[in-house]
Amino acid sequence: MGWGKWRGRDVVVGRGDRMTWVKPYFLWMMYRCGWGMKAGQETVLAVEITREGFEWALRNSCLSHYERGLYPDRDAWRRQLKRAPARVQWDPERDLRGRALPYRSLQLGLCGEAVRRYADEWIVSIGDVTPLAREIHGLVRGGELEAAARLLPRERPYE
Repeated sequence: MGWGKWRGRDVVVGRGDRMTWVKPYFLWMMYRCGWGMKAGQETVLAVEITREGFEWALRNSCLSHYERGLYPDRDAWRRQLKRAPARVQWDPERDLRGRALPYRSLQLGLCGEAVRRYADEWIVSIGDVTPLAREIHGLVRGGELEAAARLLPRERPYE
């Protein structure tokens, strides 16, 4: 399950040279969209995609930053980055209050062919989880962290 933002009547799946980012971690998405309170990000979606699609994107991805030893040199990485239809980036996971945790969660950026496949082939379902996000956020604001944690979507590590 990935988490997305809703703009207008359609799910934003990328435009022009912008990346479409799949964020598989609910609390990271809440951090990014301000619990669905940021202007233009008032609706939060749960987007379920096929495992095959996710794995295709991983196989065809490039790291968003240069990592010595994975690429022959910085120029080779830049060439790969320009060609790859997917990009992998690691960002700190977040707690209920939005504070960074000491471990990271994968973000998967899609462009070009990957965006087309995402929109046309990989999406299994799309659900509006805005009411859930607002309910959890209300509990967090009220200091009821245990009650908020019980409402979090179940997320499992990717094997």
